[in-house]
Amino acid sequence: MEENKFQLDLLKAQNEKLSKTERIYRIVCESSEYGYVYQAIGSEELLTFGSFEKMFGFSMTGQKDFERLLDVFPEDCASSILDTLCPEKYNKTFATCECRSLADHLWYRITTRIEHSDELPEFAYDKVITFIDITKEKARNSDLLYMAYYDTTTGIYNRNYFVSLLTGFLSRAVAEKCKVSLLMIDIDDFKKINDVQGIIIGDELLEQVGFYLKGRMVEDKVICCHINNDIFCVAIYDPFGSYSVESFCNDLRIRFSESFCMSTGQEISITACVGVAEFPEAGTSALDLINCADIVVYDCKQHGKNITRYFEAPILDDFLKNVDIENKLKDAVFTNSFMLYYQPQYHAVTRKLRGVESLIRWRDENGTMIPPSVFIPIAEKNGLIISIGRFVVEESLRQYKKWTDYYKMHFKLSINISALQYKRDDFVDVIMSLIDKYQVEPSDVELEITESILIDDFDMVTSKLVSLRDRGVSISLDDFGTGYSSLSYLKRFPIDTLKIDKSFIDTVLDDASTRIITESILNMSHAMGFETIAEGVENERQFNYLSGVGCDVIQGFYLGKPLPAEKVDELLSYIN
Repeated sequence: MEENKFQLDLLKAQNEKLSKTERIYRIVCESSEYGYVYQAIGSEELLTFGSFEKMFGFSMTGQKDFERLLDVFPEDCASSILDTLCPEKYNKTFATCECRSLADHLWYRITTRIEHSDELPEFAYDKVITFIDITKEKARNSDLLYMAYYDTTTGIYNRNYFVSLLTGFLSRAVAEKCKVSLLMIDIDDFKKINDVQGIIIGDELLEQVGFYLKGRMVEDKVICCHINNDIFCVAIYDPFGSYSVESFCNDLRIRFSESFCMSTGQEISITACVGVAEFPEAGTSALDLINCADIVVYDCKQHGKNITRYFEAPILDDFLKNVDIENKLKDAVFTNSFMLYYQPQYHAVTRKLRGVESLIRWRDENGTMIPPSVFIPIAEKNGLIISIGRFVVEESLRQYKKWTDYYKMHFKLSINISALQYKRDDFVDVIMSLIDKYQVEPSDVELEITESILIDDFDMVTSKLVSLRDRGVSISLDDFGTGYSSLSYLKRFPIDTLKIDKSFIDTVLDDASTRIITESILNMSHAMGFETIAEGVENERQFNYLSGVGCDVIQGFYLGKPLPAEKVDELLSYIN
């Protein structure tokens, strides 16, 4: 009896342990996001656990329910699903597949595992089928795949995938002895669109340009991509006829001339510069072609808007020359390797010294004199003009202070100022602090500006110049008549002196129209109370004419070439 009681207690304890274990497993399964189907082979009965019923809306209890499960998925998935559900038919213990449901379009991964057990007969085993919702995983993979090939702003190919496809084009072209044309499209004044309309409108415009280019793509013939910002690339394989560069550019300009309608109702028309580089003439690799097309676009931008140009060797030579100058310019700024020359200005009637204009000069490490017309535009483009401009102002004031202290005389010191300097918030404070540093009379200083700075922000520039004039600094408008002359601007602009550009002086004796314009400028300036300066006066006939029609001040080689500081010392000694 005792032995039987012991066996009953042991069996009860084992049953309780099994019940507890089963309860734990069931809780784990039911709290899982996975769905499970269990089948003991040799039995027709199926058991479902976990989230299976939540996934599919029914439970599986027998073999007939497999057909019900197949109805959840498309017919073309039936074969792979059946193979996965019954791997034992192929003597396999594991099988898996992925399918998308018909009703809710969710993706599922179905996995079947077969486990043999020593506790079961030889041909018996356990089968567990697992169902996992992988919709989010698929979406993430799809997003990653999309990002690998497409640009998120425009929906066309991105740069990396485009380079890969272009490389394929070039390989085919070598085998088939064909050309490949690469077009780089740079939208004109896109920064202004972004600044005025906002980046949301800017991105929408890029999206619409991308949509247009996408419509021009032809498999294995024309591919397009968004490089960055406002730059797109198009590659045309074996260009000819309607697929020629000329045809593509003509269609592009027609489309760009029409308005792009934004979601806000705004209509925007654009133009673009297009640089064309062709394989094999311009380069033999995808990156070579892109770089050459980029150089051509840069050259287009230097000459205006809405321009199409083809790559040529001289363009590359000029670009490399500019790059070399830019690199040397950076070193020159760091080592302060510039010098100033000073060109005298004389009163026309008395021929007495009115003042000097400071002019920057640069001799590179090889001893070559590089003209300001070459390096100043480069400095303005890369921002070095800020450092160079400060050097010009400070060195001019330092040298002027030495002259006034030594010779006990005052005259006008004219200093050219870049538009980028005017745009800085601290421009007025920097100028006045340097004037105070060298204890120069503000009334002795004259800042020369060009008409082009009026276009970007007339009110901002005007307020700064008014502030300087209120402190005694004079303002001179340089190169008048060659830029954006507007009498309405002139009426409102705070200037003291107006300089007539050399281009007028060169032809004033031979061209009646030039004489009329020149004399009109002089009469108008005097009527408005401006002092007038004629620059570039190179001979006595020009001098006599200009002084005869009332020009106040003469500047040019006829009366004085630009001089280094020590030569100005000699001039001042002679005057003194």
